[in-house]
Formats: sequence, structure tokens, C-alpha cells
Amino acid sequence: MLVFEFKAYGKAAQFAAVDDAIRTAKFIRNSCIRLWMDVKSTGKNDLQKYCAVLAANFPFASELNSMARQASAERAWSSISRFYDNCKKGISGESVAGDGFRSGKLILPLGKKGYPQFQKDCRSVEYKTSGWKLADDRKNITFSDRKGIGRLKLKGTRDLHFYQINQIKRVRLVKRADGVYVQFCIDVDRSENIEPTGSTVGLDVGLKEYYTDSDGTMVENPKFLRQGEKVLKRSQRRVSKKVKGSKNRGKARQILGKRHLKISRQRKDHAVKLARCVVQSNDLIAYEDLRIKNMVKNHCLAKSINDASWYQFRVWLEYFGKVFKRVTVAVNPQYTSQECSSCGVIVKKTLSTRTHVCKCGCVMDRDENAARNILFRSLGTVGHIGTSALDAGNAWGDETSTLVGENLLEQVIS
Repeated sequence: MLVFEFKAYGKAAQFAAVDDAIRTAKFIRNSCIRLWMDVKSTGKNDLQKYCAVLAANFPFASELNSMARQASAERAWSSISRFYDNCKKGISGESVAGDGFRSGKLILPLGKKGYPQFQKDCRSVEYKTSGWKLADDRKNITFSDRKGIGRLKLKGTRDLHFYQINQIKRVRLVKRADGVYVQFCIDVDRSENIEPTGSTVGLDVGLKEYYTDSDGTMVENPKFLRQGEKVLKRSQRRVSKKVKGSKNRGKARQILGKRHLKISRQRKDHAVKLARCVVQSNDLIAYEDLRIKNMVKNHCLAKSINDASWYQFRVWLEYFGKVFKRVTVAVNPQYTSQECSSCGVIVKKTLSTRTHVCKCGCVMDRDENAARNILFRSLGTVGHIGTSALDAGNAWGDETSTLVGENLLEQVIS
């Protein structure tokens, strides 16, 4: 699936209609959650049927396209099924942390983290294959339901002429601080064939440097939030000085939202470009399997960790690994900084110690030593990968892939 995004341009009345459609989608989702809370035996099909009941009882709900109502019900069921899965897996913090099952019965404690909640701030409405029509020039889209959105002009860098209309499975209207955007979900498998490089790399992420690889290369941490923090604080003070509920406060909040949106886009752009470069330059990429959720509990480092957006970088590494048919391996980071990459002896050091010094004579940067250990550990799990190049099929054929694997192992050992 590919998701293309375009900025939508229209009149104020049209954007007011978009807001109305989003509120209706939120109402349908929350109503489905309430039905499930009242009747625990409610399934996915029951929620789909309930959409017709809501449309019959509420005129504003009937104005929304029928498939858009079904998409809202699917959102509700997605949160419900995720809660069930978390209870079965006993995921701490996301579900009931092992208390989901007692005496063979599923206990659903209201208020526990992970339990489906009513949505307060919805910013999107999703249409399926009906309720919209794309113009022949692919530069305009018309929404034909009774909400009155009408024809919106699209501006973006993507070209929809390469894809057929029947390949577009979803169309989503998303409201952000700087306007309304239209997203197209296109049913197409993206894959690119590139020549093998014969290189491997291990990545150790950090706060001072964004990452240090096993070759000793360091990439500077851009720290987008720290750079824009002065402007953010000034914008936040302006919001706090305005009277609650006033138009001036709404304008100030919009400006603050744009500041945060810019930082978010900077992080994403940096992660995408960096991940693509790393994947294209190496046949095997090993990285730390970090638990970011637990790390941000340290309030002294939480802001810096969130600013680094390590998880977003990992997501794009795995995505481009599938696209370019490269091997990506998540490695347990335990003791990677303490263990000597040369002899394997544990050399204890504090966070302030930035140089690894071992009795065997190995002296190098602490992060480079960790990156080498990450790469070494990944070799033992390459044969068990199921979510990257080995699972997607060998792009170079069985014989070529075997030769590449042998070359990788020889390079790491040497």
C-alpha cells in the first residue's frame, strides 16, 4: 500500500462541512464503543449493522456516506480487537498486565490503560470506494455525500496518473494546523531492485550523535525540538495570555500547532532520508531493539529521547528494507556498550565514560564499540528473519543470495 497526500483548497463553507463530517465520524465511532461496552458479545458485523441504525435515528449521521460510516465502525473495532490481543498477550502497560484472564474468563476492567476509550479529538474522516470522485486531470476531487463538501482542489508533488481509480481503496480527509489534506491509499506493492553492495553495518543510536555505526561514522543529532524551543515557548505564552474561548486564543493555538507541525515534519523528513541512505548502502543493517516507552519514563531524558525519534527511524529502516530487499535485524541492546567488541570481556563504565578501553588493547569510542557488538549479534539471527529481505524473496536468485551471505560473514569476521 502507498499513501499519497495532497493539500486541499476550497471555500470556508466547504471546510466547515469537512469539520461536520469529522464530528459525525467521531460520533459513530464512540457510539459503537458504547454499544460494545453495554453488550460484550458485540462483534465486528454487529457494529457494521449498528451504523444503519444510527443513520436511521440521527439525520446528521445519514448525511455521511454509508462506507464512511462503516470505516468509523472499523476504527472502533480496531481499538477493541487491539485490547483483546493485549489481554491475551499480557502486555504490560498496554492491557491489564496479566489480569485480563481469571479462571478462564476474560475480565474487562474499565479505566485500565489499553481499554477502548471514547475519542475526544478526532481529526479525520475516511471514505472507502464510494462517496468521492476524482477528476480526469487528477487535480480535483468531489465528495458526493450530503455533507456538502463538494469539489476540492488538490496540490501536491505526487502524480496519480500512474494508478487506476480502482487501485485507490481509501480516501481520507485529515485536518491539521495548517489546513485540510486529502490522503489516497493505493493498492500497489512497492519494490525496487538494486545491486548488492557487500557491506554490513551496525547502528547504535544516541543523544549526542544521532547514531554511530560499526565503521566509526557518526551522524549528528539535529535536535529539531531544541532548536525551535524558543519559538515554541513564545507561542505557548501567547496562548496562555488569551481569554479562554475567544477567537484570539483560537488563532494563537493555531499558530502554536503550526510550530509543532513543522518540527514533526522535520523529524520525519530526517528519518526518511537517513533510513533510505543507510538501507541503500548496506546489505545488512543491525540496530538496537529499544523499548522507547520505558526509556521515556526517565523524565530527565524524556524530551531528548522523544526529540531524537529513534522509533520513527527504525520504522523507516524496516520499511525500506522491504522495499529494497535488504536484511534488517533488531538486536537486544543489553551490555552492548559494556562488552568489548575485540575480546568479549565486560568492561564496566558509566554514562559519562565515552571511550572504551579494554585490557586487550582495544581503545575506541564507546558508541562504535556498541555498534560493532550489535553487528556481531545480528549474524546469529540472520537465518531467522521473517520480516525483511529473506521473507520477501531473494531479488538476486538463490545462488547470488548465498554468495552475498558468505561475503557478508567473511567481511564481519575479518
